[in-house]
Amino acid sequence: MKGVQFLVAFVLLALASKLVSASDPSPLQDFCVAINDTKDGVFVNGKFCKDPKLATAEDFFLPGLNIPGNTSNQVGSMVTPANVQQIPGLNTLGISLVRIDYAPYGGLNPPHTHPRATEILVVVEGTLSVGFVTSNTDNRLSPKSYTPEMYSFS
Repeated sequence: MKGVQFLVAFVLLALASKLVSASDPSPLQDFCVAINDTKDGVFVNGKFCKDPKLATAEDFFLPGLNIPGNTSNQVGSMVTPANVQQIPGLNTLGISLVRIDYAPYGGLNPPHTHPRATEILVVVEGTLSVGFVTSNTDNRLSPKSYTPEMYSFS
């Protein structure tokens, strides 16, 4: 009798599993250019979206990212963000970056966090000493210096 009950339960679960599906939802559209106008936009990812037919190349461009920032301040660095606030076309694409310029001697980037994000450093000129702070006291990381000469690409 127990074998029949098990078989019936197994068949019912097998049939019910055909009705269940789990996956990440597909994007609503290929891109979602952020706009501040709530009248005509569709709300996606915390921002309203411009009609995709009205998107322009300027929605995906940030002029001046190639210009060094002024590092004559208290911390000796200048952060130039390039995220959805500056490049509206990045909305929903999961892309965010910054350009950080450091003073030749003593420039620093104050301690900060990147919750659920990654940081990649590219040293174009000079040497940059980098250290990590971790809450895991058994995982000790020593500062490391990076120079452009350390990695050559051809």
